[in-house]
Amino acid sequence: MKNFTQFESLALGQELIDLAKSYKNDPRKDIGKGIGKRVGCIFLNPSLRTRVSTQIATQNLGMEAIVLNMDKEGWALEMKDGEVMNKGTVEHIKDAAGVLGTYFDVLAIRAFPTLTQKNEDTEDFVLNQFIRHSGIPIVSLESAIRHPLQSLADMITMKENTPSSKRPKVVLTWAPHIKAIPHAVANSFAEWASGMEYDLTITHPEGYELDEKFTKGATLEYDQSKALQGADFVYVKNWSSFNDYGKIHSTDPSWMLTEAHLSKAPDAKVMHCLPVRRNLELSDEILDSDRSLVQRQAENRIYAAQAVLSKIIG
Repeated sequence: MKNFTQFESLALGQELIDLAKSYKNDPRKDIGKGIGKRVGCIFLNPSLRTRVSTQIATQNLGMEAIVLNMDKEGWALEMKDGEVMNKGTVEHIKDAAGVLGTYFDVLAIRAFPTLTQKNEDTEDFVLNQFIRHSGIPIVSLESAIRHPLQSLADMITMKENTPSSKRPKVVLTWAPHIKAIPHAVANSFAEWASGMEYDLTITHPEGYELDEKFTKGATLEYDQSKALQGADFVYVKNWSSFNDYGKIHSTDPSWMLTEAHLSKAPDAKVMHCLPVRRNLELSDEILDSDRSLVQRQAENRIYAAQAVLSKIIG
């Protein structure tokens, strides 16, 4: 595995889940594996769980992590080829990524979408520029269209909470928000859940359809109440419009998940990637109840990152 940027296959997904679970049982069992290796964690956008969990994962493998907040501590990067750099950008991605490729064994990149330049975002332009010019393995810490480490942690969490004999019903439900939110988590979760052969239903108001390449194999349902019936896992997430790119069409508060929504899914566990806007996306009664798996998801971010880094350097 040279890069980790998306779901690749059921076999690799299961291998990473199993490896992550083994690290959760014994986090430092491979502490000598990464001695002498460095990971450059390059953040073009803010982070809490992704940053800290990745640093802990590197330490568990004996690796050194160096964090660079490129949006605050580095030069403004020019991403496009052939540009005359006579405006605000100071360094070209060719030069910056090339240098970073000589400093590190692995680069881990976090770069959000513009939510205005649809073609650029859907091509994962920024992430692919680092892949193109660094010459070393790349791990996505969230890109314009995917968040694969989050999704791997989500798969680990569901695996831990599913009887081995059951194929659970998983529901990805849209939730209201006060601003336009990227599609990366929703895209990636749908891609992984379908790829891992879960029974996936996606529910949202009309106008919030995701990119079809991420929803293949899923049941699409505009009636949230109908979608939630019999659910074993409910993943709550906001996203902006994809077809009317980056726009907000609805903030309908009735889509916020509460206990009343789960009357026909009495055993459902509820998930969210965090950060979450309480009592807007999810009610306190859900987040603070035994239904909530959000803290377990956050903990599993460590072991997801550890499994991926171990696979890459191994």
